[in-house]
Amino acid sequence: MLTQKAKYALRSLAVLAAADPLVPLPIHEIADRAHAPQKFLEAILLELRRHGVLASTRGKSGGYVLARPAAELRVGDVIRMVDGPLAPIPCASLTAYRPCADCPDPQTCSIRSVMRRVRDATAAILDNTSIADIAAAPDALAGLTEAAE
Repeated sequence: MLTQKAKYALRSLAVLAAADPLVPLPIHEIADRAHAPQKFLEAILLELRRHGVLASTRGKSGGYVLARPAAELRVGDVIRMVDGPLAPIPCASLTAYRPCADCPDPQTCSIRSVMRRVRDATAAILDNTSIADIAAAPDALAGLTEAAE
């Protein structure tokens, strides 16, 4: 399940993708447009900046801009940055594999097999969807807002 943190991150990046890329957007404006609490968003945006997704400037005319084109930012990568692996269970993860404590044989586990297919299908969609795609969809921000409720 997508966390609230990831929803706010995606909404904020869609807001920045739709904004003028040469003019930093103040955090209060991002929070307002993304329907996100400013204090929580501050931590999220700092994390995205550390990952190289955002650039920031200080001062009266400071704020955030995308550090890379929105078309190059993949939704799956953003979710991994803020939430971790996409797999629904640790034994299905490609990047953070951990066997289940109660599983006698992960190689033949039918639950793991299904969850790997879920992970693969999820990754195929999220890794082929960009922040530009989300920003361009007329109902993208509304859909993310409704999903959060």
